[in-house]
Amino acid sequence: MVNNKRFSLRNISLFGIINTLILTCLAIITVYPVVYITAVSLSATSEVVQGNITLFPKGFNLDAYAQVLNDDRVPRAYLNTIFYTALGTAINLLLTAVAAYPLARKNFFGRKFFLLAIIMTMFLNPGIIPNYLIVSELGLLDSVWALVLPNAIWTFELLILKSFYENMSESLREAAVVDGASEYRILFQIVLPLSKPALASIGLFYFMGHWNSFFIPLIYLNDANMYPLQVVLRDMLIFSENGSNPSLVDASALAPQAMKNATIVLSMIPVLLIYPFAQKYFAKGVMLGSEKG
Repeated sequence: MVNNKRFSLRNISLFGIINTLILTCLAIITVYPVVYITAVSLSATSEVVQGNITLFPKGFNLDAYAQVLNDDRVPRAYLNTIFYTALGTAINLLLTAVAAYPLARKNFFGRKFFLLAIIMTMFLNPGIIPNYLIVSELGLLDSVWALVLPNAIWTFELLILKSFYENMSESLREAAVVDGASEYRILFQIVLPLSKPALASIGLFYFMGHWNSFFIPLIYLNDANMYPLQVVLRDMLIFSENGSNPSLVDASALAPQAMKNATIVLSMIPVLLIYPFAQKYFAKGVMLGSEKG
């Protein structure tokens, strides 16, 4: 008994060490690119051009950030992106919550048919041209609705929330029905308040999708004043790279690498500020949504 216990403890200890080493390596691999691009964006041009940056900035300066922020398009693009992300995420959460509720009810008529039809959209994507034609025929081009409505519900997030609803106690709904509550009242006053972890989880996915959206606004928006941050930063990067000569080492000119990394850091700031507060809901929501009762 004692030998078996010691052997078991040794195995657990060895597993813990290996697990810690693996997770540490993965953390370094994940974090290092962020640290590197931040260091390059804060370093002197001469150090960047010579490739002397490895971990920490050298010759600290904010020239790259000043160059990016001095462009009048950047503040407008930030506001556009914040608006698109807030509106899109709100619509996503509302429609996903409403759609997942009846699908979680086993007595819902046509439940299997609707589930099959929804899951099929994950594998049978119509493609860019059909989507563009539909958006164009609906008169949504050059409008915020072209960015929001075509992706109002994501299938994977819908299934997560549906699974979360299914794990809720049926006695809560039965008690509400006995008290005369309608399905809408049950959803908005009972189910949704209890679904904050799952809503925060899928809301973070929706937020990331809208904030990092690049290809969709590039296709559907022709008005430069409506461009989100990602499109404007792409245009600035192309201009900075085409306007520089890589064969010339000129410390007085702003290095394209610093400019590029500064734009990346600026685009990451809102996500880095929001994620720590949503992390606990994110982890809890994914775990609860994957449980089977």
